[in-house]
Amino acid sequence: MKNKVIVGTRTSKLALFQTNKVIFELKKNFRNIEFEIKEVKTKGDILLNQTLDRNLDKGFFVKEIQQLIIEEKIDIAVHSLKDLPVENDDRLKISAILERGNPQDVFISKSKKKLDSFGKDGVIGTTSLRRKAQLLKINPKLTVKDIRGNVDTRINKMLKGEFDALVMAAAGIERLNLDHHITEYFNHKKFLNAPGQGAIAVEHSKNNNRIKEIVKKINHSKTMLCVNHERNFMKTMGGGCNYPIGAYSYFDGDTLYLKGIILSLDGKDCIKDIVSTKNFTDNLSQELSEKFIKKDVVQIINKIDSEIRK
Repeated sequence: MKNKVIVGTRTSKLALFQTNKVIFELKKNFRNIEFEIKEVKTKGDILLNQTLDRNLDKGFFVKEIQQLIIEEKIDIAVHSLKDLPVENDDRLKISAILERGNPQDVFISKSKKKLDSFGKDGVIGTTSLRRKAQLLKINPKLTVKDIRGNVDTRINKMLKGEFDALVMAAAGIERLNLDHHITEYFNHKKFLNAPGQGAIAVEHSKNNNRIKEIVKKINHSKTMLCVNHERNFMKTMGGGCNYPIGAYSYFDGDTLYLKGIILSLDGKDCIKDIVSTKNFTDNLSQELSEKFIKKDVVQIINKIDSEIRK
């Protein structure tokens, strides 16, 4: 048996932290395997002036790494799950999702003020149409501008005065021990996360059975179940990771829930709903999607499409 596994990852501090976390978990089960990290710059790391809207290529943050799997130049790839396209590539497979980190979004402000203290004068930075739409739904007078860069780059831009506040994923902030910057955690009644947010995915070639057997040892089944519901809901709605869709699936006792939200870009139009089950084989994503279709979600989706094409 080959005793070396090459692990592909993006080059940011967060990506490397997550990759080392995966390797740490794998080593618990496979002490004799050597793991080698291969750092890869993706289009998303290079084109930092590109706005994150629906016109972006699918796989903007992961395509180059996935190609290395297909070319057999790496054995596995470690991704932030929310960056992965929901459309399946038949050549690739996700056999492990680590136990999920904090899925929430957080508010970070230079002045340590909370969101409700902001009006049109303070500039809030975000990379996400979903976050921007939910911010404007809460307060249409907010000034929200695009910001790109990795976690520490965005925080440094704020500290230098380019932005007054940021909305970011809690998991990334916490994993890099930067949570002292957090002013406010957004609960899921106020702000719904991106599908898969907070989860780390391990991807490999579908035909590589040896790697599949290695990787599946670290899968967290409950997390896998929840994030699959979230991503399937987004897929059914026709969205991607840069689309204003939020979804969160979670367990509460013996009940599994799935919440979803779709907003127009200005936050004025919004559909939000929830479904639940005690039978974990139920197709919650399909059930939730049907609720949204009955509420005429197509009208909001068409409006988003027309605005993005302008």
